[in-house]
This record gives sequence, C-alpha cells and structure tokens, in this order.
Amino acid sequence: MTPGKNRYILYRLRVIKEQFLKEAARPNSKAGKWLEVWRTIVKAAEWRSIEDVRKTYPSADPVKVDSGRSVTIFNVCGNDFRLITAIHYDKQRLYTLRFLTHAEYDKNKWKKDL
Repeated sequence: MTPGKNRYILYRLRVIKEQFLKEAARPNSKAGKWLEVWRTIVKAAEWRSIEDVRKTYPSADPVKVDSGRSVTIFNVCGNDFRLITAIHYDKQRLYTLRFLTHAEYDKNKWKKDL
C-alpha cells in the first residue's frame, strides 16, 4: 500500500494478455486448470521482487534473454510446461509471453525471440 492524501491505494498485480492464458491450454486439461489457479493467485499478489514471487512459487526463475531483458519462468504442472512472463514490479504488471512444453523450452529458441 502507498499512502495518498489521507488514504491508501491498494496495488495488485495486473495480468496483461489474460486471453493468451485462456488459449494456451484447453480449459479442462491439467495445464488449463493450473493456469486458471495461477492467474487467480497472481491477480491477488503484491510482488515487488523475485523474492516475493518465490514465496508463492519457489521454482520461479529469472532468466536473461538475448535482448538483455529479464523474464520470469514458471514451471507448470511439475516440469511438463513452462510459462514465460515479464514482470514489471514497479508498475505491478505481469505480461504473459510464451507457454511452452518442456521440450520446446529446452531448445532455447524462445530466448532469441524475446
């Protein structure tokens, strides 16, 4: 919370490209259910750093891509899939970038694309 003129503004993380999550996996699939729970948790989060993210998702990892930018990777359904995001902590925005199988992720092609 940040104080304003005699009031407080409650910041919550905003998920950008939510439709991407809905299209990433079939809604009734294991991954679809996981993504729906993840989205609900993220929208209620007040993450200010990767340390905050790891309190909720201990396996979340920051990774630097070829452009020099940093992304945050979430393991989905154990290690079956990877959700690649860009988190702007200062603006409380999370951008969904890629949803890959473990095999697609391991090829590292996505690092060149981002």
